[in-house]
Amino acid sequence: MPIDLLSALFVFCVVSTITPGPNNLMVMASGANFGYRRTLPHMAGIAVGFAVMTLLVGVGLIQVFTLYPVTHQILTVASVGYLLWLAWKIANAAPPEGKPDTEARPLTALQAALFQWVNPKAWTMAISAITIYAADNSLLAIGIVAGVFGLVCIPCVSIWTVMGQQLRRVLTNPTRLRAFNWTMAALLVASLIPLI
Repeated sequence: MPIDLLSALFVFCVVSTITPGPNNLMVMASGANFGYRRTLPHMAGIAVGFAVMTLLVGVGLIQVFTLYPVTHQILTVASVGYLLWLAWKIANAAPPEGKPDTEARPLTALQAALFQWVNPKAWTMAISAITIYAADNSLLAIGIVAGVFGLVCIPCVSIWTVMGQQLRRVLTNPTRLRAFNWTMAALLVASLIPLI
């Protein structure tokens, strides 16, 4: 891959990964509720899961949508349903006032990796990157696209996690934390508007 194309790919990956979307809203909420360290598996799951998804999209999964258009509709319905469920979980992540937090847990690496498959922004990013930067469909180009996404993902989602963690100082009151979680949940639901 020529250096100018690789540079353009790097910029594309950073911009598309660092801008608001379901992953970033979720790690921000996780950072606020659980801290940076407990959110590390979630962040790793995003990076690995998205890189693997991009690789599989590039090696032929994208053809399934062309051959069977109904699969795109099924994925859309599954994505909306799962994101609504996650929004509910985020909204209710804060413990009730006066009660200890015994049930809330951050997403595991596997859960975060699997989430990429129902994340509409992840699908858009993967398909766009493969179409633009691996147009020749060579395994090397597809691998480079997936690898660059995997590399830039951790620093980008880390920024959102740190922002959430810094908000913990303000969110010491359970009422404020609940309001923050409901706001993050509402933003996650709002991210579905282009999909619907």
